[in-house]
Amino acid sequence: MNNMEVEVAKVFAAAIAIAVGGFGPAFAIGKLAAKAMESIGRNPESASKIQVPMLLAAAFAEAIAIYALVVALIIKFV
Repeated sequence: MNNMEVEVAKVFAAAIAIAVGGFGPAFAIGKLAAKAMESIGRNPESASKIQVPMLLAAAFAEAIAIYALVVALIIKFV
């Protein structure tokens, strides 16, 4: 393979890495927020007990997306 083909393969690999790595956390955060809102809607007094674990779980899910971004950048530039 010549140099141009390698660069094209790197771009496609980086695009796939960020697409797959971004879809999972986005889906997880959406589902997490929906279930938290449903739970708060059923029992409004539990909002303070639900909020902190929900934000913590969203932060962990977002960290996975950031790891995917780092992997995509490594693929692209190394």
